[in-house]
Amino acid sequence: MSTTTINLIDSFQEFKDFKNIDRPTVISVLEEVFRSMLRKKYGTDENCDVIVNPDNGDLEIWRTRKVMEDGFSEDDDLEIELADVHKLDPTLEVGDDYIEQITLESFGRRAILAARQTLVSKVLELEKDEIFKKYKDRVGEIITGEVYQVWKKETLVLDDEGNELLMPKTEQIPADYFKKGDSVRAVISKVEMINANPKIIISRTAPEFLQRLFELEVPEIFDGLITVKKIVREPGERAKVAVESYDDRIDPVGACVGMKGSRIHGIVRELKNENIDVINFTNNLSLYITRALSPAKITSIKLDDETKHASVYLKPDQVSLAIGRGGHNIKLAGKLTGYEIDVYREAGEESDEDVDLEEFSDEIDSWIIDELKAIGCDTAKSVLALSVEDLVKRTDLEEETIKEVVQILQSEFE
Repeated sequence: MSTTTINLIDSFQEFKDFKNIDRPTVISVLEEVFRSMLRKKYGTDENCDVIVNPDNGDLEIWRTRKVMEDGFSEDDDLEIELADVHKLDPTLEVGDDYIEQITLESFGRRAILAARQTLVSKVLELEKDEIFKKYKDRVGEIITGEVYQVWKKETLVLDDEGNELLMPKTEQIPADYFKKGDSVRAVISKVEMINANPKIIISRTAPEFLQRLFELEVPEIFDGLITVKKIVREPGERAKVAVESYDDRIDPVGACVGMKGSRIHGIVRELKNENIDVINFTNNLSLYITRALSPAKITSIKLDDETKHASVYLKPDQVSLAIGRGGHNIKLAGKLTGYEIDVYREAGEESDEDVDLEEFSDEIDSWIIDELKAIGCDTAKSVLALSVEDLVKRTDLEEETIKEVVQILQSEFE
């Protein structure tokens, strides 16, 4: 047996090991490769039988020709004359079928090498198709993979079969930090074919990722007793999840949070300490908006359904809670409810009410506010109660800066 033949048989052996391809496909691909070899050699393959056994890499090719009287053969590919056939098998008569086995060697070295090439490229093509099909149906599913390579703009992750998954930087939580060999969980967010190559994008910032984590941690969601109505996220910062239960005996928020936060704790850890507010969904809009703004407590609310605007009134010490760090709380509450929310301090109480320093974050730099908080001043009045000299002595701030701050705070109470 020549080495090229053995090579082809080897590709066979490899072929039957391919994990993603089913048997009928394997057989039809192999058969097609050999049939094209037969067509090249004999001009036709219609009188040939190709028998493939992918389990042990066996292959048989049989060729049948009709025995004709001498001088009457019109097509040497389909017929053979009596004189020729008697040299091979003297028992045959006119009208009989002459069946011979074709060996791989008879095709010649070049044909076999070409067939191997064809075989390998067909297999790769099939594999890619299979990966594409497999993942196309799994969009939205959670997957665990191993980090293989980390680049500036994306991370390459391998699934348990060694398929390549890409996680762009935009799909990573800002605090995510991966190195080769790390195990990573994400959701399959997009599958597309680019230049005949499947491209599978996975994400840790998609709302679906948080939803799948809830399904894993909260059996009642998995079983359909609790429905997740909507999820909005500011990845790594804050998320709001509206849940509803169709069974009055189940408290959806309690079930999602778990005893002492046991269920939600794992999710928060996975999302790099993203704050997760779970709220009860309701069709009562003002109640829904009130809940969406938690942890802030609202005094009253006015809705304008035409412009989808909500004006929310709160006590001064609740305003900064409603807005949240970096404005995340109010932004997410708006996304969750579909209303644009404006926050107002309750009128008529400013004179005797104190105001949280965070309220001034648009006028005073946050590091200055932090300095003042560090000495126990967290409201406007607590700062104004101290003299400028005192403030300079106790903080690391310049006198100039403190005078500016005092002026801003005083104007609030005028």
